[in-house]
This record gives sequence, C-alpha cells and structure tokens, in this order.
Amino acid sequence: MSTAPVTRASVGFRSDRGPILVAIMTTTGLVAIDATILATAVPTIVRDLGGFTSFPWLFSIYLLTQAVSVPIYSKLADTVGRKPVILVGIGLFLVGSVLCGVAWSMPALIAFRAVQGLGAGAVQPMAVTIAGDIYTVAERAKAQGYIASVWGVSSVVGPTLGGVFSEYLSWRWIFFVNIPLCVAAASLLVRYLHETVERTRHRIDWTGGALLTAGLSLLILGLLEGGNAWAWASAPSIVSLSVAAVLLVGFVLVERRATEPVLPLWVFSRPLLRSTALVGVGVGAVLLGLTSYVPSYLEALLHVTPLVSGLTLATLTIGWPISASQSGRLYLRLGFRTTALIGTSVVVVGATTLALTSARPTLWVVGLCCFLIGVGLGLVATPSLIAAQASVGWSERGVVTGANLFARSMGSAVGVAALGALVNGHMDGLDATQAPDLFQQAVTAAFVAVAVVAVGTLLAAASMPRNGPPAAAHARPDSPPDV
Repeated sequence: MSTAPVTRASVGFRSDRGPILVAIMTTTGLVAIDATILATAVPTIVRDLGGFTSFPWLFSIYLLTQAVSVPIYSKLADTVGRKPVILVGIGLFLVGSVLCGVAWSMPALIAFRAVQGLGAGAVQPMAVTIAGDIYTVAERAKAQGYIASVWGVSSVVGPTLGGVFSEYLSWRWIFFVNIPLCVAAASLLVRYLHETVERTRHRIDWTGGALLTAGLSLLILGLLEGGNAWAWASAPSIVSLSVAAVLLVGFVLVERRATEPVLPLWVFSRPLLRSTALVGVGVGAVLLGLTSYVPSYLEALLHVTPLVSGLTLATLTIGWPISASQSGRLYLRLGFRTTALIGTSVVVVGATTLALTSARPTLWVVGLCCFLIGVGLGLVATPSLIAAQASVGWSERGVVTGANLFARSMGSAVGVAALGALVNGHMDGLDATQAPDLFQQAVTAAFVAVAVVAVGTLLAAASMPRNGPPAAAHARPDSPPDV
C-alpha cells in the first residue's frame, strides 16, 4: 500500500496527494456548475421552448437517472476501481451536455438531461469516494471542505454565467461550457490518479437495476403529472403509483436474494448507515427544493434579472463550504451526531424564516435565509457522510458512499417532483407571468413544505447513534496500492 503521510499539513494542493485533490475538485465542478447555472436560466428556456408545467422535469429526470445509476456505479467502483467508473461518467456527462446544447424542444431537452444525469451518477459519488480513500477521518473534513468550496465558487460563477448567457448570448451556452471542464477533469484523472485493483469476475444485478429504475421512474411520473396532466384520483395516477410500489417491493425482494446486489440491503440495516441515509434524503429535498424555485420566485415577484436571482440563491452554496470546511473541528470534539443536530437546527431556522416571510419577499431576507440554510447543510451533510464512510473499509466504502448519495439524490428527485406537483396544483395550468398572485401562494406552500422536510431531517439526525469524537480519526486510509 502506498499512501501519503498522515498529517494535517498533507491536506492541500502542494502535498503528494494535491494533484488528485485538484482532479476531483475539477470533476466536482462539472456537477456543481451544472446545478447552479441551470436554475437561473429556466425562465429563459421556458420562454424559448415553452412548457412551463414541464420544467420541473429538467431537474427531476436528471436527478432520477443520477439516483438510479449511483448504486450501480458504486458497486462497480468496489470491484473494478474508481478511475474507470469516473471516466465513463465524465464521458456521458460530456455527451449529454452537447445534446442539451442543441435541444430543439422541451421534451428533447428533458431527454438529454437524462443522459447528463447518467454521467453525474458516476462523477459525484466517485469524487467523494476517492477523497474518502486517500484521506483519514481527521483529514476528510478539510478535504471535503476543499471539494465543497467548488460548490461555493460555482454558486457565484454558475449564476453569473447563466445570467450572462441568458441575457446576452443564448441559454444553450450553459451546457456548452461543460465541454472544456470535462476535458480538463478527464485529463487530470488520467495523469494523476493511479490505482491497483485485483480484477475478478462479477455478476451484475441487472434485474435489480431494472426494477429500481422502472419503479422510481413511475413514482416520479406519478408525482409530477398527478394534478397536472391527470387528476390525482384518475386511473393513470393510481396505476402509475401502484405499479411503482409493486416494482419497488419487487426490487427489495430481488436484492435479498441477489449474489451481488446493486444496492445491498445491509446498508440500511445498520443504525448509523440508515440514519445517515435518512439525513441524506432530507438534505437533497431541501437543497433542490430551494434551487428549483427561489430564482423563479424572485424573478416573478420582484422582477429581478436572472443574474440577480442567481446571486441571491448563491448565498446558499456559499454558506455550505464555509461550514463544511470547519465541521471537522466540531465532529472531532463533539461527535458526528451532535454536529449534525447543530446543522439541522440551523436549517430549520432558515427554512422556517423563509416560509414565514415569503408573502412579502425581499432580496436581503431571501439571501440571508439561503445563507443560513447553506451553513446548516454544510454542518450536517459532510459529517453524516464521513460518519458513514468511517464505519466501513475500502471494499465497502464505494457502496456506502453511493447509498448515502443515492438517498440524497432520491430526496432531491422526489422532493422536486412533489414540490412541482404542489406548485402546479396551485397554478391550475397558468404560469408565473399570467398569475403572479397564485404563483406567490404556490411558492409559499412549497417553502412551507421545505420547512417541514427540514424538521424531518432534524429528527433523522437525532436518530444517529450517540458517539463521541471518532477514535480512529488519524488512522491511515486503507485505500488500495498506488491510489
């Protein structure tokens, strides 16, 4: 085994692991830029392609394909290594970005976003898993802080680019900008990331993967189109949700018997992993719920430009890396559970304040609430993920990391779908420009729902096993040779 010396000073760009850190930060930038740049361009895309009631699919289809592919990629990463999986993900993300840039209609753009999601399903969990491989528990908060800082930078760069492209060029450039990032990320990983993994034959659980994909797809379909394309009590709604439930039950039964399950059920049988997965669901729902609706909310009610609304939302992803980078000091002193409880409490305060003040929005109040929520998310997302990673060895870390991010992605996908159904139900087929008062009421209801989810996330954090500071905080990382 060849790893860097385990010292706090070795976490940085000048250490022998520095090039790998730069590589995974660049890779994370792919997903981060895409998440922040699209939200501010949605109104422009809708004006160009139409389909206001369909725009939540731009987020949901991406999150759905990302979520269902994460367990598959994570399982492969524990068997064939992290490097080939993340390179495949970058390739798919590149293809999806190019196709999105040339999309001619809302259905086409939604379909191509699905391809992007398949790429993101490999990119994000592999970046986090690689960091878990090469850094100790004590070092991971600082390393994850560097990675989270990418989201902070992207939260400024993304909305700025999105606003500039939407106002002065074309929204299509928000996808074309991914091309140089994909090339740079792949080049860095090919050059600096080296791993030696024993290759053995494995049986891929295709049946489980198919059941999971179909079940979640029908669930998202039922949530997004119920009350919109068809009534909630109609046959299509009942059939889609019922079949989704049957397929997901079938998935669980298949996974119980599969030789190499795509999502091992033991991940959710351990108290720590189960509670951190529930936290992940809440984090995903809160994050994407706000990202999807804050820009449109500000543009419709305060008539600000996409650039201004994007920068207001950016306060959320600025607060996240600031707190994430400092979370290590808290969890090493207080433990993972206490740190997560502090974080979720801050999220509850920010989300509740946003809901209470949404009837009379002001930029500075919305920005302050988003910043508080970002600070809270940084204090809960990073410690809960590191707690899950620290509880297993290298051979299980990919699956555990993937399960945690799968839970977060599912929270995002189902959360956006549910909020979309809630907003569409209030709007009765109209868009924000046609009925601003209805839109204000609809988004207020969505923000109240986000606050309720924040409370649920607080309860999930409270269910984490009680612990003190991690005992093995400075143990050497157990990654395979040459990582």
